[in-house]
Amino acid sequence: MTFRGSYTVCVTPFDADGCVDLVALRSYVDWQIAEGVHGLIPLGSTGEFLSLTREERAAVAETVIVQAAGRVPVLIGTAAEWTDEAVSLSREAEDLGADGVMLVPPYYSSPTEAELGVHFTRVAEALSIPVMLYNNPFTANVDLSASLVGRLSEVDNISYIKDTSKNVHRVTELLEACKGRMTVFAGYYPWESYLAGAEGYSSVMANIAPKLSAETFERTVDGSAEGRALYLRSLPLINALADDLYVSATKAAMAMVGRPAGEPRPPRLPLPEGRRAELRTILGNLGLLAEA
Repeated sequence: MTFRGSYTVCVTPFDADGCVDLVALRSYVDWQIAEGVHGLIPLGSTGEFLSLTREERAAVAETVIVQAAGRVPVLIGTAAEWTDEAVSLSREAEDLGADGVMLVPPYYSSPTEAELGVHFTRVAEALSIPVMLYNNPFTANVDLSASLVGRLSEVDNISYIKDTSKNVHRVTELLEACKGRMTVFAGYYPWESYLAGAEGYSSVMANIAPKLSAETFERTVDGSAEGRALYLRSLPLINALADDLYVSATKAAMAMVGRPAGEPRPPRLPLPEGRRAELRTILGNLGLLAEA
């Protein structure tokens, strides 16, 4: 199986009591697939994996995998600070039927390149499904350089990377360093990244506008000029979801489009009212408000 296209980094819905809402999650999965997304990635940063218990993480993973039922690939976020825990979470995801896993570097210890090599290699060697590296220097405190990723691409199963460096030229550097062994997914700036050679987008905006995100990919890679126009339409929403309040903003937007997923768990707070007004204007311009 090859991963390619607009993959939604899924929110984790909570009910009014703050508990994981698996009923809402199943409905969300069906809606996402009906809207044309090419894949799903639960338990990433947007999915608040750090705010879930181990049991909740397993329940979310199993629910998405079972509900997707092979209609689109599902990659499970299995990040952990401790390598042995990342291995355990990744093996669990494979046993549940995941098509792959996504791993951000250990996010507190600021590991060296040698330590990152050991961490990712041990996870990959414990699995028979692909590993997607997740480079997010803004949250993990380390930047996966192109040269390091090139070396990691020689490890069996490490064949994808989501790059959220905000450096579109990094796509070119990664493809050159990996010599065809790695598929690049954009974390930001999908249109420019597609033109540089990325074959996918790990999309936060797809939680709110899955069809628009998927169509931007399709209309760009088929050579149509429509891809750029769709991207420019979506850029205000992409930017509105891109700062430190991305989880709060995504959940606020989902409520506005009629797909409420509860409030984020502490220490995150609901989106401030001023930001809500800005977000409502953006969604209104896109024709996505539930009452529109």
